[in-house]
Amino acid sequence: MAKDRKFQFGEDNLTASIALGLAKGTIKGIFSEECLKNVNASHQRVQRIVEKGDTVYGINTGFGPLCNTKISKEDTKILQSNILQSHSVGVGEPISNELAKIMLILKIHALAKGFSGIAETTLQRMLWHLENDAIPVVPSQGSVGASGDLAPLSHLFLPLIGLGKVKHQGKTITSKELFQQTGLQPLELGPKEGLALINGTQFIAAHGVMVIHKLQYCLRHADIIGSMMLEGLQGSMKPFFEELHQLRPFKGNQHVAGRIRTLLQGSEILEDHIDCERVQDPYSLRCMPQVHGASRNAWLHLKELLEIELNSVTDNPVIINDELTISGGNFHGQPLAMALDYAALAASEIGNISDRRIYLALEGNSPGVPKLLMKDTGINSGYMILQYTSAALASENKSLCFPASADSIPTSLGQEDHVSMGSISGRKALNIIENVEKILAIELLTAAQAFEYRKPLKSGVLLDEIHTFLRTKVAFAENDRVFADDIEKGIEIIQNREIIDLVESVMKEKELSWNTPHLEAFETY
Repeated sequence: MAKDRKFQFGEDNLTASIALGLAKGTIKGIFSEECLKNVNASHQRVQRIVEKGDTVYGINTGFGPLCNTKISKEDTKILQSNILQSHSVGVGEPISNELAKIMLILKIHALAKGFSGIAETTLQRMLWHLENDAIPVVPSQGSVGASGDLAPLSHLFLPLIGLGKVKHQGKTITSKELFQQTGLQPLELGPKEGLALINGTQFIAAHGVMVIHKLQYCLRHADIIGSMMLEGLQGSMKPFFEELHQLRPFKGNQHVAGRIRTLLQGSEILEDHIDCERVQDPYSLRCMPQVHGASRNAWLHLKELLEIELNSVTDNPVIINDELTISGGNFHGQPLAMALDYAALAASEIGNISDRRIYLALEGNSPGVPKLLMKDTGINSGYMILQYTSAALASENKSLCFPASADSIPTSLGQEDHVSMGSISGRKALNIIENVEKILAIELLTAAQAFEYRKPLKSGVLLDEIHTFLRTKVAFAENDRVFADDIEKGIEIIQNREIIDLVESVMKEKELSWNTPHLEAFETY
């Protein structure tokens, strides 16, 4: 794929979408002359510290509780190689190749800012790994998110010194085998380099990138599928009126209400029951702006914090200038850990309310929609058991919502006496989102089944197109069948974002636009 768009590491503003573009190869990352000038200047500052013999943490001292142990000039290089090896203690299944690639991208960007003392040769080798798709294998467990993500970052950079494993050309091979294939040689890390490589929040932040990406699509799906369920169960349009949400103007609420108004525009189904005797709908229908909107607000909060983190220097110590080197705490993962826990709760609630709408569809309380979404029940169980699965997934998500950032276990002999556990926050959030995708797939199936009973009335053009598309994948169910097959097709539709792409295509064709005042904030990242 052509890389027409370029991103200047260390200089341009990195966002989640740019990080994903760099990972997919649709954007090419480069170093400008100014960037390399700053990197080399910082590296020279470290060399001068070593020559002068000034005691500076991590350059000529041990690490953590060994910070008062002075290291000789001759041993400073050995120290950097040793730290990568001693800190490579990760366990568990490796993270995805895409996540490891994003970690590498984030680290290159942070080091390229010129405050870390890294050598240009080391930075260029990291870029080589990215451009040649030789991505290190990184275990998923082992970080407490305190001095950054020490264990996963150590595994990420073992290949620089000829150790560890990489995923290359579809195979997992040792770094030694990679060197044999490519003619590369191991690097000899200079003073401070090993510490610069493994100090930082790139494991947490990479998970943040994926959470932003995947949760946003869940939020979009929830509005679309919830609107289809509203039509299937003949819910009222009034709870989505702009006038109501101007009186409680949370951005997320206004955005969701505006999206639902657009999705329902021109609906014959709404017109058919505009004067019905029902006073109000259950909360899972009429409170979609408030519930989906609250999750949108949490997503926006994470997006804003993540963008700061992606463009920050999070290693330690930081080389400010010739006179000032600071050993601080920019590596501490708490800012993202708490936000990721918040996002995990936000994702779980999208699944929770979706499960409630699924249950609502089965009750048979909406005129024209049979109990269990099937006319001939008794001999058929209808859609009853699909809700068992959504309930199980929603319950599992609730159990995963305990905030990892609420815990702290001292490490490093008490030197790291408060840690963030942000790596766990990120991993749990992604796990929850994967479950939400499955719940939304089940709601899509049940909403489409209820929607069928509204024929020959039509909904708005957007929901009608979605329903027509879905019926090319999953047939209307008149009798029981192996619904697991339907669910798998639904999950595939959700994960491939097929209905979102369809909506955007139809909107472009019909010259429609989303009726929301906060489109830019919520639809870009």
